[in-house]
Amino acid sequence: MEQLLLNIARGLVEDKDAVKIIADEKNEEGVVVYHLSVAPDDMGRVIGKQGRIAKAIRTVVRAAANRAGEKAVVEID
Repeated sequence: MEQLLLNIARGLVEDKDAVKIIADEKNEEGVVVYHLSVAPDDMGRVIGKQGRIAKAIRTVVRAAANRAGEKAVVEID
């Protein structure tokens, strides 16, 4: 999941080296929270108009996790 999220985020931003992902341990419900951080100048590219790109990123990661038998949530910091 982390590599998928990294590839998606790096495809959207200009400063590819600033993309960082921190994965928390599974919580009591078995959900892994991925914290995505990008350069401040690229934040708008990752969020998109009215949050559409952020919503799409979350949907893709959730679907991939579901397919792998896991649960995942993406937070954009």
